Amino acid sequence: MAQNWHPDSWKAHEARHLPVYDDAVELAAAEATLSAYPPLVFAGEARALKADLAEVAQGKGFLLQGGDCAESFAEFHPNNIRDTFRVLLQMAVVMTFAGKMPVVKVGRMAGQFAKPRSSDTETQDGVTLPSYFGDNVNGIEFDPATRRNDPQRMVRAFSQAAATLNLLRAFAGGGYANLRQVHQWTLDFMGRSPWADKFAETADRIGEALDFMEACGVDPGTVPQLQGTSFYTSHEALLLPYEQAMTRRDSLTGDWYDCSAHMVWIGDRTRFEGSAHIEFARGIGNPLGMKCGPSLEPDALLNLLDTLNPGREPGRITLISRYGHDKVEAGLPKLVRAVKREGHPVVWSCDPMHGNVIKSDSGYKTRPFDRILSEVKGFFAVHRAEGTHAGGVHIEMTGQDVTECVGGAVAITDAALGDRYHTHCDPRLNAAQSLELAFLIAEQLRAETAERQAAAA
Repeated sequence: MAQNWHPDSWKAHEARHLPVYDDAVELAAAEATLSAYPPLVFAGEARALKADLAEVAQGKGFLLQGGDCAESFAEFHPNNIRDTFRVLLQMAVVMTFAGKMPVVKVGRMAGQFAKPRSSDTETQDGVTLPSYFGDNVNGIEFDPATRRNDPQRMVRAFSQAAATLNLLRAFAGGGYANLRQVHQWTLDFMGRSPWADKFAETADRIGEALDFMEACGVDPGTVPQLQGTSFYTSHEALLLPYEQAMTRRDSLTGDWYDCSAHMVWIGDRTRFEGSAHIEFARGIGNPLGMKCGPSLEPDALLNLLDTLNPGREPGRITLISRYGHDKVEAGLPKLVRAVKREGHPVVWSCDPMHGNVIKSDSGYKTRPFDRILSEVKGFFAVHRAEGTHAGGVHIEMTGQDVTECVGGAVAITDAALGDRYHTHCDPRLNAAQSLELAFLIAEQLRAETAERQAAAA
């Protein structure tokens, strides 16, 4: 257990990118309501994820973390949850089949509402209002009533997260994730994607393997691992009043856990030394992610690791690199070498989204798909060169048929961005692009496995 720590000890540290609430009594009431609500997840589930991530840190698994850039109240619908879940299942099956290793599935879901903002306010046509901090803080529409930072939105976000988690648990354990259903996971609009055909081939081979097992006397219907899957949730622990209100003491161990999600991460803008977000994170028992960008130097990273994981517990820390396609191979190696030298047991994951945002000629913020693929390839190349395990990918994606990132086999053009551009924040991969990325990662995992086998021979 962390020393000299309490769920509110972050308040004595510098807190950046938090909204300013104009009514302290109203904020305290919302916090009290959330503190009295049941936990969204349980400490034992967070420990199970940590154990799974410990295997990844040892090179015996791969982390797939994906979901919305920012969840919204407007797009909350069971079909959207289902479709994102099944695309993640498809991606995981492709990677598992190619890499011959388990894939740990973590959604950016059931809590990924808040977003950091460079300025507390935004000005349009001479009118200044609070910036949009995410639906659990205020609304995206630019008017005084909607843009007010409203503490009651945290309570609504909790309710949406609870409903989302309930549905995800039902999908993961209620038969939807059964490998016998693998052909049914392909979304209707995927029919025009060449990657849908390739996935169908993989699904056929999985079906043949299940038939072979059955012929040998092993009934796939009685094997729990084939009937369902473990699925975890995560979000950026940005809105600290919400995270503090959701923190509970585990009755079995006495340790504190942030029960808003199984895993939370610290963003690139809030992971400085002395940060309130670092202070909060160091005291909770959850697995933690931390974004690592071009501004992070090795010594600062090592100091943060010593703060967040002084006991060097495997599975505790996932380092999520976010450099941009043209910087990853130059910038990432120094961090990898420092962490390897000091013996910190981390999971290395790649966020190929945040370093590759551009403004298109049509005026939309977008991410060229070829740059996303390029950063993933560079990430794997760095780890092959350094003799470390490229352990995961962290992506903003959706199961909806959106047109937000240009490129890919479905060839979304700049002119087509406006067709179905629905994101509340940054552009997301659609289902076809997500599956295409999964096959690229599968190739990289297959190559890494082959290299290991050759080295062991």
